[in-house]
Amino acid sequence: MTGALAPTDLLGRWVLDRTVQDRLADLRGTVTGTTELAAVDDDTVRWHETGTMVLGDRTTPVWRTLTIRRGPADGPDGPVGRWRVHFADGRPFHDWVWGAPVEHACAPDDYTGLLAGTAEWWSVRWHARGPAKDLLLASTLTPLR
Repeated sequence: MTGALAPTDLLGRWVLDRTVQDRLADLRGTVTGTTELAAVDDDTVRWHETGTMVLGDRTTPVWRTLTIRRGPADGPDGPVGRWRVHFADGRPFHDWVWGAPVEHACAPDDYTGLLAGTAEWWSVRWHARGPAKDLLLASTLTPLR
């Protein structure tokens, strides 16, 4: 890793390659597609993923849109300059922390993630654990050429 990156350092279109491991169901799969990070304004980045998931014998289109916002002074998004990832409905997901674990509690489940890499190659990893799930998700993103 060459240093912490802000979401604005990763603007553009990326090839998305994700492995999915459902350890409870003993299934492995993949998601292939694209991720786009686009500036909405100076303090907002739209994160949109679209692709195809193959898990076991099922093939399913998948997509999600997240918003990454830089927080105002003493606001709900933390101190000035801190970026936070939000779900499409506006709920906070996790802080944008580069190279250190992030957490998201979603009772009864817990998610632990890691954003890391460089401006030319980055990854997002999640371990989701709960009474009915034990998932490992590992995404690699490379520039779309």
